[in-house]
Amino acid sequence: MENNSRRGFMGKAFGAVAGVGAVGSLVAMKQTWDPLPSVKAAGFTNVDLTTVEANVLVVEKWRGKPIFILKKTPEMLAKQNDEQNARDIKVGEDSYLVCIGLCTHLGCIPAYASGEEKFKCACHGGEFDTSGIDILLPPPSPLPIPPFKIDGTTLVLGEEGEEYKKMKEAGVTV
Repeated sequence: MENNSRRGFMGKAFGAVAGVGAVGSLVAMKQTWDPLPSVKAAGFTNVDLTTVEANVLVVEKWRGKPIFILKKTPEMLAKQNDEQNARDIKVGEDSYLVCIGLCTHLGCIPAYASGEEKFKCACHGGEFDTSGIDILLPPPSPLPIPPFKIDGTTLVLGEEGEEYKKMKEAGVTV
């Protein structure tokens, strides 16, 4: 009789250890399937636009790419044409350029010359205006506008909001 109770206890103990091990293994496997926190964070980037100064370039990082954010001055807006106005992102009374800061020629990062109010690519001499439109070759196209959403005075990069969808429908961005 004593052997049966001892054997029963050992069986239950082994079963409990095996059960805990199985649960631990499942939890570990699930964690390996989930994306890393750095990958999750790379999906969306929030930018508080109230801190952006006029004619001062702000560079944020989104999905490993530089994102240019430029608040336009009233003088800049007065000189713009319809094509340039269509690329502006309006938040309240302010207008912003938001674009991926990689030259569309070979992917170099253009520098902003605030005195001249243009972006200059040092690789091959290409230039873009304050709306990201190519004004001096060799860049074949304007600086692309990333997916964005406006939430109050916060710019959410990586999410397609109504403003972005309208730009996409109008052919302003791809």
